[in-house]
Amino acid sequence: MLFNSYEFIFAFLPITFIIYFYLNHKRLTEASKGFLVFSSLFFYSWWNIAYLPIILSSMLFNYIIGNSLNNDEGHHRFPKKSILTFGIISNVALLGYFKYTDFMIDNFNLLAGTNVPALDLALPLAVSFFTFQQISYLVDSYRQETKEYDFLNYALFVTFFPQLIAGPIVHHKEMMPQFAKARNKVKNYKNIAMGVFIFSIGLFKKVVIADAFAVWATAGFDTATTLNLFEAWATSLSYTFQLYFDFSGYTDMAIGLALLFNIRLPINFNSPYKATDIQDFWRRWHVTLSRFLKNYVYIPLGGNRNGEFRTYNNLLATFIIGGIWHGAGWTFIFWGFIHGIALVIHRVWSKLGFKIWTWLAWLITFNFINIAWVFFRAKEWDDAIKVLVSMFSLDYIVLHPIIINKFSFLDKFGIQSGQMFGGIQAGREIVIWIIAIFVMIIVSKNSIQKLENFNLNHKTIVFSVIAFVGGVLSLNKVSEFLYFNF
Repeated sequence: MLFNSYEFIFAFLPITFIIYFYLNHKRLTEASKGFLVFSSLFFYSWWNIAYLPIILSSMLFNYIIGNSLNNDEGHHRFPKKSILTFGIISNVALLGYFKYTDFMIDNFNLLAGTNVPALDLALPLAVSFFTFQQISYLVDSYRQETKEYDFLNYALFVTFFPQLIAGPIVHHKEMMPQFAKARNKVKNYKNIAMGVFIFSIGLFKKVVIADAFAVWATAGFDTATTLNLFEAWATSLSYTFQLYFDFSGYTDMAIGLALLFNIRLPINFNSPYKATDIQDFWRRWHVTLSRFLKNYVYIPLGGNRNGEFRTYNNLLATFIIGGIWHGAGWTFIFWGFIHGIALVIHRVWSKLGFKIWTWLAWLITFNFINIAWVFFRAKEWDDAIKVLVSMFSLDYIVLHPIIINKFSFLDKFGIQSGQMFGGIQAGREIVIWIIAIFVMIIVSKNSIQKLENFNLNHKTIVFSVIAFVGGVLSLNKVSEFLYFNF
């Protein structure tokens, strides 16, 4: 079930909300939690009920391992570190089997010259997110930072539907105390207003902005065989904006939905395209993933404790792992690698004390991110090369006939007359969209800042209504969120 669908907005959500708070009103606390778990599993199973045994088995396994790690050392037949290692390896094996088996078979065939058939495994929905969330729970249990003896509570932590499919990646200790608070079991009308407000913004970002750019990004990456200079830049920028508004839109909707139930999810985006260096970008983009990679990969590898060379290796390894987590393909691995290299360069640059103008730092950072997203989006190497070569080649430039007529000398430089964006099925409107979005992301406050300064007044009501109605009217072109694929 999609957040951006009629059945979710007008059936699943209101029914779940009403029954959950009705059960709490009747002081049926365990029943309300059980109902929310059931509703979340129903929400998860909507795509394919075959996925349900996988998440249930994963939850039960990690609940048992977590409780084992929470017990006193004297009650263990095996050392806690061995139990933790077994738990992590088992989770990674589950993720690896579904997500990377065919990738490894393909590469084995390429290297060995064999023809081992691929398994063509369907990727279970949200397997990356609930696996990482449960790994963090096991590590926190090992560190004695959390205790959970109730499977229903643990199931609620894993399956809570607003963040189940694509995050934010949350910690047990930041979620379960909220469900336990008595005041959170009663409807809070300010939270409801805030939830509707931020949900409406997220819905608009997804179905109006992201899905508009998706048409041009898909045409440029997947349909067009060749691109001129302007088409290539329009393609890359379209995906850069599509990805941001798609994923941050999902996160806004998740935060809004959780607020309806008096639960506050962590911030996941904080104007990442305003970043003036690559480290700043990763403090703003997919914040909970960055937190996970830092706490459970980078620091355990040694962090910055063992000298500069080791720090650089740890940074590089962390982001290669981040690339692998995003997808089974060399383009994802390379995307993680170049981000790791960029962070190493930034660290060296900072150590040397070099400074540049803020506007230039932003321009370099944004363009690096935009170029790196080309590898993230491309299905094959050839698709990435097609876009990148066209972005930096002056051999194929097309300008509108009006421009060519006014500046006839341009013919001497091989510049052609024609539709500047015809190859990606766009007209001059794409220029307007790109300029408008640039202004929006640089000048305006982001949705989280708007939420922090929220006041229920005529202005916010009108804003919410416009965003919500605009989103609902666009539900006829329903599409999945991009991060469902990761």
